[in-house]
Amino acid sequence: MRYFISDLHFFHESLLTKMDRRGFATCEEMHEYMLSRWNEKVRPVDEVVILGDVSMERGGPTSEILRRLNGRLYLIVGNHDTYLNDRKFDPSRFEWIKPYAELHDNRRKIILSHYPVFCYNGQYRRDKEGNPKTYMLYGHVHNTQDEILVNCFIRETEQMLWQGPGDKEPLPIPCQMINCFCMFSDYTPLSLDEWIAVDAERRADMEPPGAGKRSI
Repeated sequence: MRYFISDLHFFHESLLTKMDRRGFATCEEMHEYMLSRWNEKVRPVDEVVILGDVSMERGGPTSEILRRLNGRLYLIVGNHDTYLNDRKFDPSRFEWIKPYAELHDNRRKIILSHYPVFCYNGQYRRDKEGNPKTYMLYGHVHNTQDEILVNCFIRETEQMLWQGPGDKEPLPIPCQMINCFCMFSDYTPLSLDEWIAVDAERRADMEPPGAGKRSI
């Protein structure tokens, strides 16, 4: 099984009371909770793609925390992953380390980036039933004002109608951008299908009433 998660921020003490307001008394308490949530779900044979910002510590402590996580790990580099430059960090814990990647999951394309990509590769592609074939998974923005801006872009894009080659009529532009922020899944890595469900439920709560569609 392949899972995804972003912005774990191990050792980031200020997030306990600022920005994320994670609510743990100490980083140690946060670490133990995050490790237990992870290892309850992930088996040693499973794959987990982390979409950046694993740790705010140096190489040695970061390597130690990674060794406690189940699964085969893959890293999309985030802006806070500076431990990668520390000689004491053990990069062998990751199967690969990349700034960007494109994978396939059950005949669907997945765009992987720490930062949200608004016009991502394959965005307009649909299957024969009209379902989107490409998903853009991102992190970085946590649940901040920047995530609000991303949500505005998604709503605006989905209100646009566009008739592509082979389409019998104009269709709404797909915009399958999913924020894999760890707090949205209670610090548990999720599969693509699980993230689609979590994202749909979260966005349903913020959907403005009476949103119309317009052609381009």
